[in-house]
Amino acid sequence: MRKFLIIGIIISIGILIGFYIQPLISGDSIYEQVRKFEYVISTTSKNYVEDVDTHKLTEAAIKGLLNELDPHSVYISAEKQKRVEEDFRGSFEGIGVQFDMLNDTIVIVSPIPGGPSEKLGIMAGDKIVKINDTSAIAIERSQVPKKLRGPKGTVVKVHIFRPGEKELLVFDIERDKIPLNSVDASFIIDGTDIGVITVNRFSHTTFREMIDSLRILKNQGMKKLILDLRYNPGGLLSQAFQVADIFVHPEDTIVYTKGRRPSFDDVYIARNYTEFNDIPLIVLINQGSASASEIVSGSIQDLDRGLIVGETSFGKGLVQRPYQLGDGSVFRLTIAKYYTPSGRCIQRPYNDKDKYRHLVGRLELEEGSYIDNAYEKIKNQIEAINDTTKKKEEKITLESLPIYHTRKNRVVFGGGGVTPDYIIKQDTITRTTIELRKKNMFLKYTNVFMPNEGEHLRTLYHNNFNKFIRQFSITDAMMSDFKKMAKNEDIKWVESDYKTDEEFIKNYIKAYIAQSIWNRSKFNQVFYLMDKQVLKAAKLFPDAIRISKH
Repeated sequence: MRKFLIIGIIISIGILIGFYIQPLISGDSIYEQVRKFEYVISTTSKNYVEDVDTHKLTEAAIKGLLNELDPHSVYISAEKQKRVEEDFRGSFEGIGVQFDMLNDTIVIVSPIPGGPSEKLGIMAGDKIVKINDTSAIAIERSQVPKKLRGPKGTVVKVHIFRPGEKELLVFDIERDKIPLNSVDASFIIDGTDIGVITVNRFSHTTFREMIDSLRILKNQGMKKLILDLRYNPGGLLSQAFQVADIFVHPEDTIVYTKGRRPSFDDVYIARNYTEFNDIPLIVLINQGSASASEIVSGSIQDLDRGLIVGETSFGKGLVQRPYQLGDGSVFRLTIAKYYTPSGRCIQRPYNDKDKYRHLVGRLELEEGSYIDNAYEKIKNQIEAINDTTKKKEEKITLESLPIYHTRKNRVVFGGGGVTPDYIIKQDTITRTTIELRKKNMFLKYTNVFMPNEGEHLRTLYHNNFNKFIRQFSITDAMMSDFKKMAKNEDIKWVESDYKTDEEFIKNYIKAYIAQSIWNRSKFNQVFYLMDKQVLKAAKLFPDAIRISKH
């Protein structure tokens, strides 16, 4: 009976897919193709030499079907879909901690502000050794959220080892609704009137978080804004539209979509006047900025509303719609392409999906300004590249880069991501520093340092973060201890690498200490002190103001 039920579900899935895709294969109807599939899976289920998992086969078949389409039409299992929904919803139910695994032990990186763990006094650096009286040592990382999360109002008992305490601390934590903030950081660069807001994704709460952050910064004296969308993979198109609507003027087209079915065509037009419609604006992007991030940055650029700075974005110009499959699983199907106000689609070619995943097809340019005379500058670069390229098929032509124009007739390109108006490359780090990050040395050092110094630092700085920024520094003694710890972790310490990255390493340690005293937002704020792209962007506001003048 179960097998026939599964087969019936498979047929329903096929009909559903057929209704939306309406493919014709060699003139046959979708129903004939479904019957073909039904025959294969039913025969396999009855006659295969071993027992088969029909659920697993069905999932594999759906994945194979979608893999014949574009890279963003995908199947999502029921378990993964729960996490996706939490990300988009902007909240989950649990105890409210950020954690990491160090030496097979759960270490609290930071309690989430306002969450039940923080209210009970759980601190950064605490180690969870038991969950509900069962050892949590050597627990698989993927199992931790399953043990700690649960319905609001339920209780989980944790035993915590805290350095300096003779006995384990026992907490009965009542789970609650925990916000998953999409705004990672919001602050004013010390000594300036420049605000910085970092958005990590576009979830249901992003617009509200943005408005709240902007108004707080405005009350603190913000007159200019850097919107950081680097490594933001996107999210909800509706939220991208609402965020862009904060900055562009009413009646401006922000984005529009076109699909094979007219019902998927839509136009998103700005409708709100806000106090931020004219704020001088710079948007930071890079190769990790995709989809909704590109909708925001592309509209700001096309409308000459602000300056786009950083590195060329990912290049995803496709729109997906999720379709439920009854058991909690979902498949996302690309149903349209989106276009920025100038009419460009920034989607990269994806015939070779492996190259696509490795970011091939982005228009990567030399560092410098492309605010003016972009066409000539890019033409000269392409000619120089082609002079050194031996293979004919790897040569680039301007004809392969569709040309569009912004509202003020500046040249922009389609088909390969959003190309910034000003290219600033990220700093590279040495092999030693890469190894330090891979082995999580910065967090490990902080968890050794803070039990001895944390109480003093919290007393000294907790109510004055700017004092911490200005006065606290990493001493030679601290670096000596850090170096010893790294060597004990079998990291080859190359002194010349350290000299090259000394500022980065010290600032990274300082950022982790700030996170331990406050939260992740303060980590980002410290890290921005040496962020080359942010520091350069802060000097480009005269250009941002110039291009945005009516």
